[in-house]
Amino acid sequence: MSDPRPIGVFDSGVGGLTVLREIIRRAPGESTIYLGDNARAPYGIRPDEEVLSFSTQSLDALVERDVKALVVACNTSTAVGLLSFRRRYDLPVLGVIRPGAAAASLATRNRRVGVIATPATIRSHAYFNAIKDENPAVEVYEHATPALVPLVEAGQLTGPTAEATVAEALAPLIGGRDADGESIFPLPPGASIDTLLLGCTHYPLLGPILARLAGEGVAIVDSATATASALVELLKVNGLERGDPGVGSGHVQLTTGDPARFADLAGRLFGTDFPTVESVELGALAR
Repeated sequence: MSDPRPIGVFDSGVGGLTVLREIIRRAPGESTIYLGDNARAPYGIRPDEEVLSFSTQSLDALVERDVKALVVACNTSTAVGLLSFRRRYDLPVLGVIRPGAAAASLATRNRRVGVIATPATIRSHAYFNAIKDENPAVEVYEHATPALVPLVEAGQLTGPTAEATVAEALAPLIGGRDADGESIFPLPPGASIDTLLLGCTHYPLLGPILARLAGEGVAIVDSATATASALVELLKVNGLERGDPGVGSGHVQLTTGDPARFADLAGRLFGTDFPTVESVELGALAR
């Protein structure tokens, strides 16, 4: 038994493309529809009620296109509304927090994990609780880094501005470094983390800067690979795998923002052309 319908992937902007890339790599025969709510990004600084409303509108739009499963590739939306989404839709809904938390709990050696994410995700303590569920002995240090999503959405992934912004964002967890590699921020007591969990799908796009500032002794974990693996298993368990891999499969990108800007930014981020970006308009706030 097979199901040729596409997989719906949603994010507040371009960050979820990191998850989409891993899904395509792990399940190359599947079709996908990606929706980025770029017109209303970032979500992480918005009230929970607004995040839930915007996310529901976007997911409704994907469901209307007859997807067979939903991947909420937005940590903020996952933290705020995953249970609500699972009640609303009669199809599998996968978030990014649980897979990422499991990967981080396995990666840490000294049982100290730092989490950077949007204010809304940190406020929910979703990663703290998920990591503790995986291993209660792990110490979890959460830190909100609201400046990073606008940086990525603007396509500023390198250069002095990106370096300074990331260094300031990481300082409370790992300390900044100057041009000579010397620490310019003191480490907080007890926060000698050996694992840094990127709790937002935008953040891996700043990976080279994050890795350099964190240092060789700190493992960088993002949820994209873990989420793609969980999705493959989810499709298999539910009998939703595509029957003829690669036959008739395709990938569509949708955005509530400017399609040309989305395509340009996505192309620069991934070195891939996105010729099928379509504009989508969402209605009034979902109830």
